[in-house]
Amino acid sequence: MIYEASPMAVIVFGLFVAVTLAISFYMGRKAKSSAGYFAAHGQIPWFVNGVAFAGDYLSAASFLGICGMIAFHGYDGFLYSIGYLAGWIVALFVIAEPMKRLGKFTFADALDARFGSPAIKISAGISTLVVSIFYLIPQMVGAGVLVTPLLGLEHWQGVTIVGTVVILIVVTAGMVSTTWVQFLKGGLLVIFSLVLVVMILQRGFEVKKGGLDGHEFAEGEVQTRTEMPDGTVLVNGEPKGVKKGEPEMHPVGWISQLPNGQTKTGPVGPLEFFRILQESEVVLWSKSASVVAEDGSKTTTFTQKPTPGSQVLRPGEHPRFQGIRSDKAIDKLNFLSLMLALFCGTASLPHILIRYYTVKDGAAARKSTIVGIATIGFFYVLTLYLGLGAMTSGAMDVTSSNMAAPLLARSMNEPLFAIISAIAFTTVLGTVSGLILASAGAIAHDLVTHLAHVDLTEQQQVRVAKISSVVIGTIAIALGILFKGMNVSYLVGWAFSVAASANLPALVMTLFWKRVTATGISMAIVVGMISSLAWILLSADSFEKIYGLPPENALVPFSQPGIVTIPLGFLVVVVVSLMTQPRTAS
Repeated sequence: MIYEASPMAVIVFGLFVAVTLAISFYMGRKAKSSAGYFAAHGQIPWFVNGVAFAGDYLSAASFLGICGMIAFHGYDGFLYSIGYLAGWIVALFVIAEPMKRLGKFTFADALDARFGSPAIKISAGISTLVVSIFYLIPQMVGAGVLVTPLLGLEHWQGVTIVGTVVILIVVTAGMVSTTWVQFLKGGLLVIFSLVLVVMILQRGFEVKKGGLDGHEFAEGEVQTRTEMPDGTVLVNGEPKGVKKGEPEMHPVGWISQLPNGQTKTGPVGPLEFFRILQESEVVLWSKSASVVAEDGSKTTTFTQKPTPGSQVLRPGEHPRFQGIRSDKAIDKLNFLSLMLALFCGTASLPHILIRYYTVKDGAAARKSTIVGIATIGFFYVLTLYLGLGAMTSGAMDVTSSNMAAPLLARSMNEPLFAIISAIAFTTVLGTVSGLILASAGAIAHDLVTHLAHVDLTEQQQVRVAKISSVVIGTIAIALGILFKGMNVSYLVGWAFSVAASANLPALVMTLFWKRVTATGISMAIVVGMISSLAWILLSADSFEKIYGLPPENALVPFSQPGIVTIPLGFLVVVVVSLMTQPRTAS
């Protein structure tokens, strides 16, 4: 069987959670004031903050989603990594020091530093909430995806566990405990991913047709999964004892041919790994259209797809990235728009921006960004080995790309599987902590004061933030359960597009254009947020995956909005600012 509840995974996960909560309760004594709760008194060491940047940024989409995309689609999955990492260049050279210099607790602080405008506080606070909630959904969905096969629990139970632990972390100590949890998670993620990559290189490649359960596939053999009306599942016509919606099939993915007629390579070097793969043949698997029978049963067939290794390592093969090779202008625009959103979105995510307030000065902000870039970049290089290692290990689950990295670890040994599984949970834990804290800060520091017109003391701000954390955490749990089955990477793309469209134009123009006005900033946020959301909801992807409608009926020409909505945000801030210039005394 691919999945069985692992006692060791349960124990290791329990230990990780216990250590995390112990840190939280210990640090809670240092977070009594608003400066301590929201920004850890600005006393986090720059190196710790840099690794915490990685812990905050490397979410479920990075560890589970990107590894899975590479495992299923080859090099194209790595293009997400390139886009995510490139965005940190904007953060380093444009955002880092000005954010620290202008702000105090929230993203809105930097935007409003010159103006004292309630409109900026309200629009930026709402933008923070919208982006954070969109980012929370895939994290919570990822938590449920992990718990179901690894701990033998239901999806809703996994989401509830993660949500409850995160609420405890944020409520007890705020940014102090969140930072150290993210530091711990970021460090462990990189260390054990490196261990897994070393083991992949030591194992090398082997021609084989089996997987974790020892099934030997014949050439061209298919796998079928039938979901019956009563909820039972048949795999290859046989009952598997799993419920509807739960994966359980033979593991797949292997090398079918090595160069020079070899059957096994032995250990390989980091560059030799790619050379051998390029000259080999890999059996990938593709899903054919599902068929619904008259009795209501739904059968999906998965077929073998022998693929040259050179094609696996060539960009532009996946439909999402076909703009690289397509002759159609629309396909090229869609690809450029996606990469633009990834590039601009990083420096616009509220839970990333607030990390600049946890260090003492602008120089520390810059140095922590450099550490973050180095840590994140090194990890993304590792994901290329992890994804391709999973592709050729015979350990992939054809129904769930999110499980590529944990199942790869399981093909090595059980202890590593338990540790990687626990780290996958803490990956969700650290990111969700940052998102909930950013949302709670926006409510307590920006919205309550300026939308509800309530003046709060420091202690009252902390109290409101803690109450908000419970409410937002509860909403995140509900959404994680509601959106079960949605594609994690797809949902994360929403957050990046909305963040880049709503926040980046306002932030850049605030920092570098002296004639910008408060009205221009607030209007750019509102227009960028609404236009990007509307474009996404009217796109072909949404028509097909959300509404169940024919994608050709979509009301916008391509699915990724960034190439339209990001320039629109800059245009709005310029035009409105010029129209609302203060009158000079005559």
